[in-house]
Amino acid sequence: MHLKKYISISFLIASPFILTAQYLTGIATYYSDSFVEWQLFTEVEDEIGELKLQWDDDWSEWDYRLNETFGNIKLKWKDKPDEWELRGNNKIVLARTLWRGDFTEWRITDNKTTFTLQSKWKNQFDEWRIRSSKHGSFEMQANWEQDPRDWNIFDDLDEDVSYEMKMMMVFIVVFHSSPRQ
Repeated sequence: MHLKKYISISFLIASPFILTAQYLTGIATYYSDSFVEWQLFTEVEDEIGELKLQWDDDWSEWDYRLNETFGNIKLKWKDKPDEWELRGNNKIVLARTLWRGDFTEWRITDNKTTFTLQSKWKNQFDEWRIRSSKHGSFEMQANWEQDPRDWNIFDDLDEDVSYEMKMMMVFIVVFHSSPRQ
């Protein structure tokens, strides 16, 4: 009897510290004529995050936030657009093109898990997905063909895949699918 009480009390004390997976469902530009500020959507209806430029007219640094999760994404090296670094929630995620100058295939890693994210087509960036993975699937599709303002996210990744890994994949897709202003 005392063991049941102990387990119940332990669970209640620890429950605020148990993290649940964050399943993303979409991302859309905040303004219809600008690609510098985005809204992130999850399976929770009222939960809206953001992705936006850190500095005006500097597309090399971005900030993101969803509830209490936040971080920064920036070019790892200035003037080298094929390598990005995300820092957030005590995690570092790197994204690098598989082939120099080819922005349709990316290797994304946190040094524990690695994904290859690729565009379905080489000349049109409306649909992206990760290659086969033992961690599940992740796809992004533009709501309308050749209109990169609104995206559906099909996040079927395991719960142990971090939000930061997902955020890097989302960032790579919207960044490389958007026109620069």
